Amino acid sequence: MSLYEKTIHELHGMLIKKEISAEELTKDVLARMDQVEDKVKSFVFREEKEKAIAQAKGVDEKISRGEKVGPLAGIPMAYNDNICTKGIRTTCSSKMLADFVPPYDAFVAEKIGEAQSVFIGKTNMDEFGIGSSTESSFFYPTRNPWNLNLVPGGSGGGAAAAVAADEAVFALGSDILNPAAFCGVVAMKPTYGRVSRYGLAGSTSSLEQVGPVTKDVTDCALVLGAIAGHDPKDSTSAPGDVPRYDEFLTGDIKGMHIGIPKEYFGNEFDPEVKDAVLSAVKKMEELGAHVDEVSLPHTPYVMSAYHVIAAAEASSVLARYEGVRYGYRREDVPDIEALYRTTRTEGFGPAVKRRIILGTYFLSSGQIDVYYKKALQTRTLVKEDFDRAFEKYDLLVSPTCPGTAFPLGTQADDILNGTGLYTVPPCVAGIPAISLPCGLVQGLPVGLQIMGPAFAEEKILNAAFAYQQRGGFPRIKPSLSGEGK
Repeated sequence: MSLYEKTIHELHGMLIKKEISAEELTKDVLARMDQVEDKVKSFVFREEKEKAIAQAKGVDEKISRGEKVGPLAGIPMAYNDNICTKGIRTTCSSKMLADFVPPYDAFVAEKIGEAQSVFIGKTNMDEFGIGSSTESSFFYPTRNPWNLNLVPGGSGGGAAAAVAADEAVFALGSDILNPAAFCGVVAMKPTYGRVSRYGLAGSTSSLEQVGPVTKDVTDCALVLGAIAGHDPKDSTSAPGDVPRYDEFLTGDIKGMHIGIPKEYFGNEFDPEVKDAVLSAVKKMEELGAHVDEVSLPHTPYVMSAYHVIAAAEASSVLARYEGVRYGYRREDVPDIEALYRTTRTEGFGPAVKRRIILGTYFLSSGQIDVYYKKALQTRTLVKEDFDRAFEKYDLLVSPTCPGTAFPLGTQADDILNGTGLYTVPPCVAGIPAISLPCGLVQGLPVGLQIMGPAFAEEKILNAAFAYQQRGGFPRIKPSLSGEGK
């Protein structure tokens, strides 16, 4: 097995035993990137090799001096391109920010820097996180490493594709559950407030949360532990100490009560995906968990509420991009009104424009009560559904997506394509969720989603670890087959 195929915890053990060097590891990952990036197109920015290797050498020097280093030290990683990186272009995969260079690091970038990981690049995404296939990117669509003719999911598809294709050992991104399922990797959306949003250039302030994309559950726990914590610069950041998530990975779920939301297993569901997920649930029963059906009665209204809230927030958040302060600016215009109009017309892609127009309508006089306020009321009902469920059940289990990855170009303009049916509810409710692989359907990965109460990430991680360790998804590597052109 090549170094680039290994997990964080495997590589950390090799580094501290001096079986390998961080420089050797970084060179191996960069060589892998050179080999496959033209096919997958995971990245929109690649760090200069000399700079990446210099970071790795710094870790090697500490190890050689006998200094203690953390589990992420010397590990090559990437950020989704909506996470601000000081002095390095951060575009949100939009023409509007094609030349934007932040003067500061996001909170999570600061934390990863403190952990001494090796930064190797920024990954592709749907423009401003609006999409579910990474096809709305201003640059190019990213391809699924399992089949290069298929999408990697979205909006953070580049992060998942990079980890699946072994171009990075781990990545950070937002809206990563769907991509993790499509690409056969692990991703976690933490509780809203568990990880600071400072420096996350999102479009939906109340829905997006930064989380890790990794090769297995242990790695996910290690990365989450590094980036979680209170941040006074973020008013939504939750106070309190952060657990050592990796210390909760016992694999013991005997006696745990797991609920299966009956509304998630309807007719809009690939039967083979359903079988794979139910097989995973059966395995959890064999490990000692008690499994019962549970009802989340407001599930049919979640997607409608989500689309209204997401559009309204995008209309407000994206209003800052007008060509005056930063971002794309059309110069040859006669007046300020023309500047606003042409800058936004040319700087935003079709998916972003549609969402802004919808959001502006939902927030307009006479419509805000009809749409936006009702969507917020629905959100409260959805959260109450989860709260009631968690009074009886420790965790809830569902598919991550109702199907597997779909072909490029077939659903790029379909905002109601259904890929978010199961990942949107935890976002709307603000609760944590993880996606991990639970099998293959016609050669493509299927994702298992585990949801828990707010700030119960350790419980979710342990259940996922138990499944992974005792009969879960084997580490089958994608073939990078297909056209990839």
